[in-house]
Amino acid sequence: METSVLARGGPMMWVLFAFGVALLVIFIERALYLHRGQIRSTAFVSGIKNILAKRRLVEALTVCEETPGPVAAVVKAALLHADEDAEAMRFHVQEAAVVELPALERRIGAVGAIAQVAPLLGLLGTVLGMIVTFAAFQRDYATVSALAKGMWEALFCTAGGLMLAITAHLALHFLNGRVRAIVRDMEWSGNEIMKYLNTEYRASGAGAPPK
Repeated sequence: METSVLARGGPMMWVLFAFGVALLVIFIERALYLHRGQIRSTAFVSGIKNILAKRRLVEALTVCEETPGPVAAVVKAALLHADEDAEAMRFHVQEAAVVELPALERRIGAVGAIAQVAPLLGLLGTVLGMIVTFAAFQRDYATVSALAKGMWEALFCTAGGLMLAITAHLALHFLNGRVRAIVRDMEWSGNEIMKYLNTEYRASGAGAPPK
């Protein structure tokens, strides 16, 4: 049945099918990557605070290195510069966040491109199908079979383009939502750990050597 649909849709249906496969591969890869990168930031930061409360900075850094995701990278940047002033610490935290953003947004633009191009590919297939139909009229052999071939090609391409575009838009919305959630976690975690380092941690004797 699938082969029949692709065959009736003409050459543009195969192009749409290839774009659909690419969309599926990109979506699965991005969804898994973002899932691995999203952690429970509240529990993570609380755990880091508990370790720092015991003056174990090296242990806190080790936990950050062993924890995947951008939240841990941002917290690690703050810990590495815990002995610096607030402005310098904020600069390094923001720098770490900027480094992590491209990895989060990688290939999401391709999903958006597929969402925009799919309706145009479907429209092109529709036009090609209509050309086949009118060519049959021009050659004076407008049989039912000849007319049906062109109409099937036009309709399948229209439907295929719209279905791919709708799917790509939903995938784009989902992935952007996950990225925004991780960015919010990064911002909250960075601010929270900096506030802790600049107040409670230093007030309790930040000058003491880490264990």
